[in-house]
Amino acid sequence: MMTDLDQLRDHLLAAIAACAGLDALDAVRVQALGKQGTVTGLLKTLGAMSPEERQVQGPRIHGLREAVTAAIADRKVALDRADLDARLARETLDMTLPADGVGMGSIHPVSQVMDELAEIFADLGFAVATGPEIEDDWHNFTALNIPESHPARAMHDTFYFPESAEGERKMLLRTHTSPVQIRTMLAQKPPIRIIAPGRTYRSDSDATHTPMFHQVEGLVIDRGITLGHLKWTLETFLKAFFERDDVVLRLRPSYFPFTEPSAEVDVGYTIEKGKRVIGGSDGWMEVLGSGMVHPKVIAACGLDPDEWQGFAFGCGIDRLAMLKYGMDDLRPFFDGDIRWLKHYGFAALDVPTLSGGVGA
Repeated sequence: MMTDLDQLRDHLLAAIAACAGLDALDAVRVQALGKQGTVTGLLKTLGAMSPEERQVQGPRIHGLREAVTAAIADRKVALDRADLDARLARETLDMTLPADGVGMGSIHPVSQVMDELAEIFADLGFAVATGPEIEDDWHNFTALNIPESHPARAMHDTFYFPESAEGERKMLLRTHTSPVQIRTMLAQKPPIRIIAPGRTYRSDSDATHTPMFHQVEGLVIDRGITLGHLKWTLETFLKAFFERDDVVLRLRPSYFPFTEPSAEVDVGYTIEKGKRVIGGSDGWMEVLGSGMVHPKVIAACGLDPDEWQGFAFGCGIDRLAMLKYGMDDLRPFFDGDIRWLKHYGFAALDVPTLSGGVGA
C-alpha cells in the first residue's frame, strides 16, 4: 500500500507537470480529484479500514490529496503566467494612436441659446443681470406701472403664494424678468445696459406655452435714447442670432403698461423646403415686444424721467430656440427625454462665438 501510494503520487505529479494547457490540467484534476477520481476513491476506502490501518494510511492518503491539489494550483498559476507572457509578446499597443472618444453629455438648447444671447449682447456692451424667481407684488407689477385692475394680476395668469402676515407684500412666482430691470435701476446709477435672462412662470400650457418658460429682457437707460437706438439694437441682435444679413424688421404699435410708445417686433421669413426660415420678407412673424421705458417706471426707481430715457424689450428664449433650430413643439423642452436631447443638444465644448458663428 505504501509503495502504491508513492508510485501514484509520482505519477500524478508528473502528469500535472507535463500539462501544456488549462484543458489538460483540468482533465488530470478530474482524473485524480473528481467524484470518480483515484485519490477520491482512496479516501472512500478509509471507512472500511480498521482503526489501526486508518491511523497509518489516513495521513498518507490525505497528504496525497493535498500534494495533488497544491501541484494543480501551482501549475495553473504557471500556465496563466505563460499565457499572459505569450499575449504580451504577441499583442502590441501603439501609444501614438489617438485615445478613444470619451462620452460626454450635451448642452440643452435653452442653455445654448442663453450663451449665444450673452455672447451677442456682450459685444454690444450689455451686462447680464439676474434676480430672484420668487418676487413681491411691487417689483413684479406696481413698479412697472401695472395697475391693480390689469389682467396680468389675475389668479389665472399668476402663481401667487398664500398671504402671510397682514401688511406684507404679496409674494408670487415672477411672470417676467422685468423685476430684474427694476432692481438694477434701484441698485445702480445710469447709464445702464443689461439683459436679464431667466425662468418665468405663468398659468398656461399648450404646444407653444408652458407654465415655466425662459425669457430674456433687455434694458438701456441713458440720456437722449430714442426709438432709433431700439430698432438698431434689435436688428443687430437678430441678424447675429439667426446668422442672416437679410433679416428685416417691422415694428407695429402696441400697448404695454411699462413702455410708451410700445411696439411689437415682427421679423420677415421665407419658405424653404416647406418650412419657415427667418430672413427675407415672404411673410411676417412676431418675435418680441419692445418700447421706450415709461416715465412712471423711471420715476418709480428714483430717477428723473426728464433727464433719463431708455428702451426695453423682451422675448421667449424657448421660442428663439424653436425658430432657429427647427423645433415645432415647446413641451419636449421640459420632458427630459434623452433621445430628444441627443438630437437637439449641443456638444459641451462648442462654446458660441460671434466670429465662429454662434450656431455653428
